[in-house]
Amino acid sequence: MDWKQAWSTTTNTTNSALDSLAPVCAPFAVRWDLEADRRNKLRTQGHLKALMAAQKEHNAARSTHATAKSQQLTARAASNNPFAAGRRAARVASKAASRHEKDTRAKLKAARVNYPSTLKARAIQAHSVHAVPSAIASALTSTSHLTVWPVATSAVLIGSNVAALALGRRRVRVPVDESLSLEERQLMERLDPSYWVEHAPDRGLSGTVTTPPAMEPGGVRCEIRLDGTWTVKTLVEKVDSVRALLGARTALRIRITSASRGGWAVLSLATRSAAAGVSSLWTPDRIPSDPLSMSLGLDTETGNEVLIPFDERLLVSGASGTGKSWSFRPLMATAHLRGDLLLIDGKGEEANIWESVCRVAVEAAEIAAAIDEAHAEMTRRKHDMKKRGISVWDGHQLTVPIDEGQVVLAAIARDKERLQRLIELSSLGRSRGVVLWWATQYPLTDGSAPGVHKLIAPNLLTRFSLRVAGTTQAQVALDDCAHYAPHQIPDGREYRGHGYLKGYGPRLLRTWTLDDAGVRALPKAIWTPDQSTSGQAPRTPLHLVKDTPAPPDAATNRDKVLAAVQSGARTARDVADATGLNKGTVSREIKALTANGALHRADDGMLLPGRDAA
Repeated sequence: MDWKQAWSTTTNTTNSALDSLAPVCAPFAVRWDLEADRRNKLRTQGHLKALMAAQKEHNAARSTHATAKSQQLTARAASNNPFAAGRRAARVASKAASRHEKDTRAKLKAARVNYPSTLKARAIQAHSVHAVPSAIASALTSTSHLTVWPVATSAVLIGSNVAALALGRRRVRVPVDESLSLEERQLMERLDPSYWVEHAPDRGLSGTVTTPPAMEPGGVRCEIRLDGTWTVKTLVEKVDSVRALLGARTALRIRITSASRGGWAVLSLATRSAAAGVSSLWTPDRIPSDPLSMSLGLDTETGNEVLIPFDERLLVSGASGTGKSWSFRPLMATAHLRGDLLLIDGKGEEANIWESVCRVAVEAAEIAAAIDEAHAEMTRRKHDMKKRGISVWDGHQLTVPIDEGQVVLAAIARDKERLQRLIELSSLGRSRGVVLWWATQYPLTDGSAPGVHKLIAPNLLTRFSLRVAGTTQAQVALDDCAHYAPHQIPDGREYRGHGYLKGYGPRLLRTWTLDDAGVRALPKAIWTPDQSTSGQAPRTPLHLVKDTPAPPDAATNRDKVLAAVQSGARTARDVADATGLNKGTVSREIKALTANGALHRADDGMLLPGRDAA
């Protein structure tokens, strides 16, 4: 046997066991030391002199009272008349001496409080109260052999007191990894139970005890035992006191949640991100094999990939500059590669990138037409499902993302019929394979310019929120999970694309991103209503093809529209038929060509080449 190794193993095991018991005994040791320190500070020369004077005065008062009592008894024996002068005088003197003795006794008690015994002496006195009688009881109850259990009980009590003090004063050594930053070392030292219990009362956290902290991929983590009336909710309200006790910087995210057992809380300090070493750029390889789920991003605390339902209605919220559009793109790309995509873009910037990939709608007329066609497709699928006797659409999914929701609602606010169709898309479309996704900078349902309609918002069950403006927006963005506080996400470039997912827990997620080049590399698939067929099976997913440079003479959409008009097309429909482009793209290019003078409209509305083009 390797005795050295065995000794080392035994020592390490023993130290680990003692370290685990130390936080349990720490409150007792702290109370003991505080009381001992209080008593020692009161034991001054002034208080000692006051105590000695009080004792002297009390002894004199007791002597006087005893003398007066004796004289009263003598007077009572000398005369049977209770109203005799001698008896009355003795009685009055006895009462005065009694009152004086009581007054001096109260003063002596106060002096003893001001000059108390040491806590060690008081403990010895307390243990003697049961140790001495126990020894006497052992001797008296012994007959043929010695009865030792009373003495053993006293010894156990004394030993428990001493052991609890020793464990409570034991300084737990937290193993510190060399890779930790200076900030993390400081935080772990201050989360050490011995430091926490000693300084917690100064911050109003008395009654809480930490466990030795651990370093995890997302930062520092430890558990906190909640004694007395403490709850997780009250500890969350004291998060500023926790930050002050740890000396943590203001920008450091501190999260306090419930542990797996009652009376315990979990404290997480986001000193690092578990997603830091993983590229945020989305590729089609990120599409899960499960056709009913899609990848949203990574958990910054654990590094695990977070999946959300693909066929569920979605609300994405985020103030301007938080990376909402870039975070939304990977989800749209997934929908495009798995089925059909109809993008309704109220602002128009995203449509500039997606128009060469999928069907887009930007202008008011295009938005109205897109809503009508999506609603008509939903109705067509309803009749087809009834004819085939099925309850859930078994063909490919038509995803309708709306970005920005506030602009789209403003465009159709006065058109009640079209607004109703949009509401029905959110409430009835899912089972028919027409799924609405909603993105907005202003997650509000009230006011003159809401970001999402109050009848649409309840249908958007999957909700993801980046940083928003305030608590009102947070309530709409995450509904009953608004306490995740998305409005408190730090404002900085490094936190773009970071947000919270409803129901996942208050754990910050970092989404995937897709740049302009990645969108343009997606295969082209323009959805039109006449492409839908009855009982269509799920389409084979689209795949990316290797980028090849376009030939120098490749015509743009604008060139095609101009060439069609020069060839005799006179209406937008004629141009769409001639070029094969969707109506939204044709309308936008005609507007641009008219603005720069390449085209102009005749009095009857017909399109004619401009003078420059001619």
